[in-house]
Amino acid sequence: VYTFPILGAILSDRFLGKYRTIMLLSIVYCLGHLTLAIDDTRVGLAIGLGLIAMGSGGIKPCVSAHVGDQFGQTNAHLLTKVFGWFYFAINVGALASILFAEPLLNRFGPGVAFGVPGVLMAIATVVFWMGRHKFAHIPPDRQALDLLKNDAEGLFAIGRLLIIYVFIAMFWALFDQQGSAWVLQAERMDRHFIVDWDPSQAQWLNPALVLLFIPLFNRVVYPAFDRFWPLTPLRKISLGLLLTVPAFLLPAWLEARLDAGESGNIAWQFGAYVLMTAAEILVSITALEFSYTQAPNRMKSLVMGAFFSSVALGNLFTAAVNVFIQNPDGSIALDGPSYYLFFAAAMAVTAVLFIPVAICFKERTYIQEEAPVEALP
Repeated sequence: VYTFPILGAILSDRFLGKYRTIMLLSIVYCLGHLTLAIDDTRVGLAIGLGLIAMGSGGIKPCVSAHVGDQFGQTNAHLLTKVFGWFYFAINVGALASILFAEPLLNRFGPGVAFGVPGVLMAIATVVFWMGRHKFAHIPPDRQALDLLKNDAEGLFAIGRLLIIYVFIAMFWALFDQQGSAWVLQAERMDRHFIVDWDPSQAQWLNPALVLLFIPLFNRVVYPAFDRFWPLTPLRKISLGLLLTVPAFLLPAWLEARLDAGESGNIAWQFGAYVLMTAAEILVSITALEFSYTQAPNRMKSLVMGAFFSSVALGNLFTAAVNVFIQNPDGSIALDGPSYYLFFAAAMAVTAVLFIPVAICFKERTYIQEEAPVEALP
C-alpha cells in the first residue's frame, strides 16, 4: 500500500490529474473489496488485497494533495486546520473499521465483513464524483517528471524533503508496531480493565485518541507553546520524534516486569498509546501539511507519494530487524525488553540527529494559483 503512492503520483502529476486519478483508483479499490467479498480462496485473497493495495495506495498522495489544492494565497493560512480535519476524517474511518469489522466477520462471515466497507467506499466515490464541479482542478503536466532533470529548484526542494522523510521513516518503524509487538505483549498481560480486552482490541485507542487530540492540540497545546516558543512545522516533528522514545520505553519496562513473572495490567499499555498518539499528531499531520506546502506546484502528488513511501521504508526496517535477530537455533537475539530498548535507542539517535537538520532547513512555501485551472464535465 505504501509503495504504490509513487505510481499513483506519477499517474496524477503527468497523465490524469489528481481528481481523475482518485476516481479511477477508487473504482479499483472497490473492486478489491468485491473480490474479497465473493471469493474466499487464496487466489481471491491475493487478487483482492492486490487491488486494494493499488487503489488505496495509489490515491493516498492524490487525495492529500487535492485537499491542499483547494486553498490559494488568500486562504493558505487555513491549511493547518484543513489537514487536521482531513486526518480527523481518516481516523473516524480507522476507528469504525476496528469497532465494526470483527463483529461483522464473526456474525456474518467474510463476505459481509469485506463487502460492507466496499459498499461504503462505492458510496463515497459517488459522492466525490457529485462534487466534481465544486473542486479546484489542477491539470496534469506532461513535463512534470522532466522537471526533475531540468528544474534545479524543484529538484533541490524534493531532495531536501527526502532527507526529512528518512528521519520520519524511523517514526513509522516504531508506530506501526502497535499492531504487532504491542499486541503480542498484550497477550501476556492481565487484560481485565473495567472489561475483558482482546489483545488486539486496544488498537482502537489510537484512532479514538487522535479524534480527541486533534482539537486539543489545535486549541490548547499549540497556542500554549506559541506564547513562549512558536511551534514551526519542523519543531513539531522534532518534538514528535522525541516523544516516540518514551512511548517505547514504557513497553520495555512492562516487558521486564512480565519476564520477572509479574502480571502487568493492560492499563499500563494505555499510557504508551497516549504517548504514541501524541507523537503521531506532531509528526504525521504536520508532515502532511509540510510536504504539501514545500512541494513545487507541479509535483505535489509526487512529493506526497515520497512521504507515504517513508511508511514503507520504516516497515521494511522493522522487518529487516526481525529477520536479523533470528538465531539459527530458533532463539531471538533481541528478546524481551531488549527488543523495545533497541528501537527506543534507534529512535533517540534519530531524534537527536534530526534537530540540526531541522535548524538548517530553509522553508519555501509553494501554493497553487487562486482560480480553478480546469473544469471537468
